[in-house]
Amino acid sequence: MSMLRFKLLNEAQKRKALQAEVDGERSSEYFGCNVFTIDKMRSHLSKAGLKGFCNAIETGSPLTHELAEEVAQGMKQWAISMGATHYTHWFQPLTGGTAEKHDLFSEFDGNGSMIEEFSGKLLVQQEPDASSFPSGGIRNTFEARGYTAWDPASPAFVVGDTLCIPTIFISYTGEALDYKAPLLKALDAVNRAGVKVCKMFDENVGKITSFLGWEQEYFLVDEALWAGRPDLMLTGRTLMGHDSAKNQQLEDHYFGHIPSRVLAFMTDLEIESLKLGIPVKTRHNEVAPNQFELAPIYEEANLAVDHNLLVMSVMRRVARKHSFRVVLHEKPFKGINGSGKHCNWSLGTDTGVNLLSPGKDAVSNLQFVTFVANVLKAVHKHNGLLKASISTATNAHRLGANEAPPAIISIFLGAQISQVLDKVESSKTDEAIVIDKKSGLKLGIGHIPEIFIDNTDRNRTSPFAFTGNRFEFRAVGSSENCGNAMTALNTAVAEQLEEFVAEVNTLTTKGSAKEKAIFEVIKRYIAESKAIRFDGNGYSDEWKAEAAKRGLDCETSVPVIIDNFLKESSVAMFASTGVLNAKELHSRCEVSWETYTKKIQIESRVLGDLALNHIIPVATGYQSKLLDNVSKTAVLFPGEQGQEMSSQNRLLIERIANHTKEITLGVENMINARKVANKIECEREKSISYHDNVIPLMESIRYHIDKLELIVDNEMWPLPKYRELLFIR
Repeated sequence: MSMLRFKLLNEAQKRKALQAEVDGERSSEYFGCNVFTIDKMRSHLSKAGLKGFCNAIETGSPLTHELAEEVAQGMKQWAISMGATHYTHWFQPLTGGTAEKHDLFSEFDGNGSMIEEFSGKLLVQQEPDASSFPSGGIRNTFEARGYTAWDPASPAFVVGDTLCIPTIFISYTGEALDYKAPLLKALDAVNRAGVKVCKMFDENVGKITSFLGWEQEYFLVDEALWAGRPDLMLTGRTLMGHDSAKNQQLEDHYFGHIPSRVLAFMTDLEIESLKLGIPVKTRHNEVAPNQFELAPIYEEANLAVDHNLLVMSVMRRVARKHSFRVVLHEKPFKGINGSGKHCNWSLGTDTGVNLLSPGKDAVSNLQFVTFVANVLKAVHKHNGLLKASISTATNAHRLGANEAPPAIISIFLGAQISQVLDKVESSKTDEAIVIDKKSGLKLGIGHIPEIFIDNTDRNRTSPFAFTGNRFEFRAVGSSENCGNAMTALNTAVAEQLEEFVAEVNTLTTKGSAKEKAIFEVIKRYIAESKAIRFDGNGYSDEWKAEAAKRGLDCETSVPVIIDNFLKESSVAMFASTGVLNAKELHSRCEVSWETYTKKIQIESRVLGDLALNHIIPVATGYQSKLLDNVSKTAVLFPGEQGQEMSSQNRLLIERIANHTKEITLGVENMINARKVANKIECEREKSISYHDNVIPLMESIRYHIDKLELIVDNEMWPLPKYRELLFIR
């Protein structure tokens, strides 16, 4: 039997075994089977305990010690019944990934035996070593104490033999050392502010929830080929590699037939995700070869962020079973589409209203326009901060290239919503708004007309686009924790909503009717935030020039973009909402600068090693073959005939010599630039030095290596090429 046939048969057997595991069951029947859900709590908690727990989740009030103890015992019983032997506090440090320390449920009783133990105290709080996690100067390396604290709003789950308990991570002195703690505070802030605004329209509203639906893009690469690319293994992207003759130019991969091996992986991934309560819904081929997408149904933002981090972990684990490696880097292959994590964001009330969805009458449409106007104002005021929330060394390769949104934050609204806002801005309070004959008109409070969902096209070049009943933050990178972007966005909107309430209240205390006051304030907001609205081509040079004229943040250097976290307006925003204090903001900037430096440093070291120890020896080896051919040709065909016959090889010899010379010189200069940068003590200045002085040399070195790839004998080339990496067989 051929190896290919054996491999295909093996994949078929895997898929059959996987299907047998859930044979006869619909996905709804095993959905969340590995999660300690409310339904499972009914079997392990008293009625009073379950009611108290649900009430705490609903109101955000702390759990009593007695209730935490009851939940811990019920959780332990359920986890052990699921085969769990260990438990862990699962948290999100500033590394961008997740962390966990596993402890055995059993404890020694002092008499030579062991007893199963898991108390409320162990559930609520743990003390992992915080010294080795990024803190940005908040903690000294010799100060190890840090705390993880249970987040009851995100249910515990079992992976393998371990009960995983989602938690926040804070320092000994109380500062946040993770992404979850500030996200929870941001969600609470937008809830408090949003309720105040909603009560202007409906007194029954008691809670606002921020919803998130992420779209996770990723690449799959054959594990054997991945192992043959040290750059892909160590940095997540290819630091060299010439374009394949065929890549995505035919656009035949997008929504195309899913390869059987990939479909087997996707099936496995979906089953594992559904068991963990992750409501995955959509799968398809993306534009670039070997690129795919997974998307769930939207969820409450905190849970959605947890599920995204969990699904990335599941992806990596499942891929190994299918002889793949998942690549989540934003730009693993030059010249083709990169991968993003489009974050579809909306706000909803406990009365069932989507605040970013057009309504059916004048009152609901005035509410809709009010929230849209406030989002515009918030994004306009903090466009640099929002860009900083998604700016990393890896995402910088993607933004502005191959269908990724540009590194300038703007908002696409579409023709109809733009027309509505323009009419509101230009209208008088006693003047009805007429959009067009097709749209119809509904007079009433604020003279807001009927608005239709999806009455406009979508703009693929917009980093922040209105898509009918939500905003899609498309600039978030595929490998990143989207909690960072969601924290910045929800905090900015919360601050703006508080400001809106204050301004409306000021007008009403002066005698204005509530509806008139609302109308006057949103008119001004629409006018003041006009610069952030752009419906055209975000890739054009004309837009870059126009954006600069409008005062939008057009910076492209990631280390400089990070400065936006420390702007006076940003510090004031985070402080007024209680999400992050100045000390925490400074620490996060320090972590971001240090992380940026280290990632570029690793890439440059890997590139230098590959260039000097892999590429140049092979290139000079091929050059020696050519020299030998030229020498032998001259012996057999002396004179002009031999010269003419070996002219092509002589030209190749010269080109190889020039390229290897430039590579050697480039690596030397890169090492020297790195040494200079490494002596800089300030993390910000060091990262800027790496951006300005090291990265350009890396690009130059790559250029010459890629040229050599087209010259050197294919059998001698030491690395798998793009044409091999990018097409799953």
